[in-house]
Amino acid sequence: MVDALDLAQEREALDRERAIAAQLARSRHDRPSLAHCADCDEPIPAARRALGGITRCVDCQSLFERKQRR
Repeated sequence: MVDALDLAQEREALDRERAIAAQLARSRHDRPSLAHCADCDEPIPAARRALGGITRCVDCQSLFERKQRR
């Protein structure tokens, strides 16, 4: 049998899960990912990530640089 304490604990767990999910969703858009390309969202290879400050995969970075030259 479910009592008020069980219901309160379930409600608290649900509220906590929603708050965590909302925070994670906000943080993804606040700053670039260190593991996925900012343009295509594909994983950035580890060797490229090791350079630091990389936000695009090789293909997207090449395309970006070509557009900048025009």
